[in-house]
Amino acid sequence: MQPFTKKVVTIIQNIPKGRVMTYGQIASVAGSPRAARQVVRVLHSMSRKHQLPWHRVVNSKGQIAMQDDASYHEQLLSLESEGIEVGLNGVIDLADYQYHPNEG
Repeated sequence: MQPFTKKVVTIIQNIPKGRVMTYGQIASVAGSPRAARQVVRVLHSMSRKHQLPWHRVVNSKGQIAMQDDASYHEQLLSLESEGIEVGLNGVIDLADYQYHPNEG
């Protein structure tokens, strides 16, 4: 596993229940701020194998980014089951729910 990929997996594994991070934020914390699409690739290819809490990752606007209905609703229900309020169009208030791993 490449070092960046390993960092991404570790970061996602450590997002606490009831919190979210964005693709770009994860890329930045992993050391490659412009690699948000690589984070998407890691999530897609490694979520099952590493039991990643993929539902805790949203886009930069705080929105659920899943396109198909089944995945969208699975993510929505998973987030709500953790106490995260999801508004219209799958928007999450990042000010309330975003996790910042480098802050106390």
